[in-house]
Amino acid sequence: MLRTANTENGQVRGLPAADPRITSFKGIPFAAPPVGGNRWRAPQPAENWQGVRECFEFAPISVQDTPGIGDDIYCREWHVDSEIPMSEDCLYLNIWTNAKSADERKPVLVWFFGGAFQWGYTAEMEFDGERLARRDIVVVTVNYRLGAFGFLCHPQLTREQPDAPCNFGSLDQQAGLRWVRRNIANFGGDPDNITIAGQSAGGGSVMAQMACRDNEGDFQRAVVMSGVFGSPYEVNDFFLPQSPELAGKKGERLFEYLGVKTLEEARRLDADYIRSKYSELRNKGEMFFTIVQDGRFCTQDPMAAFRNGTRIRVPVMGGNTGDEFMEFINASDDDGLAEKAKEYFGGRAEEFLALSEARVRTEFGYAPVSAPELGTKEAFLGENSQNEPKNCYYYRFIPDIPGKDNAGTFHSVDLWFFFETLAKCTRPFEGRHYDLARQMCDYWANFIKTGDPNGFDINGNKLPQWKPYTDTDRSEMLFTSDGAKESVEQSRLVRFLLDKTK
Repeated sequence: MLRTANTENGQVRGLPAADPRITSFKGIPFAAPPVGGNRWRAPQPAENWQGVRECFEFAPISVQDTPGIGDDIYCREWHVDSEIPMSEDCLYLNIWTNAKSADERKPVLVWFFGGAFQWGYTAEMEFDGERLARRDIVVVTVNYRLGAFGFLCHPQLTREQPDAPCNFGSLDQQAGLRWVRRNIANFGGDPDNITIAGQSAGGGSVMAQMACRDNEGDFQRAVVMSGVFGSPYEVNDFFLPQSPELAGKKGERLFEYLGVKTLEEARRLDADYIRSKYSELRNKGEMFFTIVQDGRFCTQDPMAAFRNGTRIRVPVMGGNTGDEFMEFINASDDDGLAEKAKEYFGGRAEEFLALSEARVRTEFGYAPVSAPELGTKEAFLGENSQNEPKNCYYYRFIPDIPGKDNAGTFHSVDLWFFFETLAKCTRPFEGRHYDLARQMCDYWANFIKTGDPNGFDINGNKLPQWKPYTDTDRSEMLFTSDGAKESVEQSRLVRFLLDKTK
């Protein structure tokens, strides 16, 4: 097995994974520590080392709120260790490979975790790359800076370092991807067959990387899980790029809150102090969470780039869970609904009101619809309208999820399935869940290898057909309690809302 490998900075040694046919390398530096004068700068080259570096454990997680404190669903699900090491020195990546030699050129997955750009880390237990590695995928998980450390924008930064004034977390991801291009062949990977993937903010990150034209050629396909949002009723600006002026005002308020006036003073502050003060400010609504149109990394809205064909056009797999991020029309009665329909849909209001789904009323409002479903499908229809469109494959994750909390298909629960890591979860999953996870991981592996999820599972059985989502064939893949099932878009409300945006 390939237990040692060369990198551009020195040699590394990994350990056998739970399956000894796989080697895991954890905590490989891909950039210099972003501390001191490197705080709020683009990632700098890592230093060389002598001898063999033992890459046996995950590096410290990015500076963020302490995980595992509280009883919310994510603390119960995977943020379970309140003593996990944390440091501003966090630019490391991890690799799982089943290669026996460095010349095997296996397809590569580069994974960006989610967490609203405030939380998350590669050491989360659901991101174990072993099951994908058993399918001949070289898996790489890349850490990046978060919150005020990763996404600060400030006028002083804009003046003093115009080549990289902001978007540091996104630049970390880009640096990790480029490190993979330069080094992954030494781990048995193919630098010309890379898929970038992410979920939630990680999915939004994939969208941002696709919109950055400087990344042309750095990857051949992409996976966006629960990371694209369509807002049929009210504007949702979470993933919309901000102007440097607006984002810079937030940076000025952070400096004021920190009690500093200059960038030099801010770079001398203790990281834990910045963390605690930023957490207070974020809880008051001042959140650093999205890319800024800096004219360098970000020159366009990633969603618009997908729709109009100006992104890096590669095949994409994307979708959502059934119960996450539902949008509603906020109206107190049917008359209020009618008024809102006129506001949103103008001359098509009566057509909207004639839909039975529009009259569905919940405690949150009328006409519930999934924002990630709409966003993903809208993006895919935009690609489908281009010349020689790239295939885009849509999925919806809707199985039963066991547990006393009756959480349903909550945001992020599909990660246990795609990575096939259910055995690490405390939920009482049964055989059907393990069967579904195996199918989902198989589809994902096929897509990473070829850009097409179709083919055979790990046992050699032909998988149910998964057709691309197009304007003329609204095919969906439903991941259900009874396994993967091909379907065609059933919701008339979704069709109406999508046709409205065309």
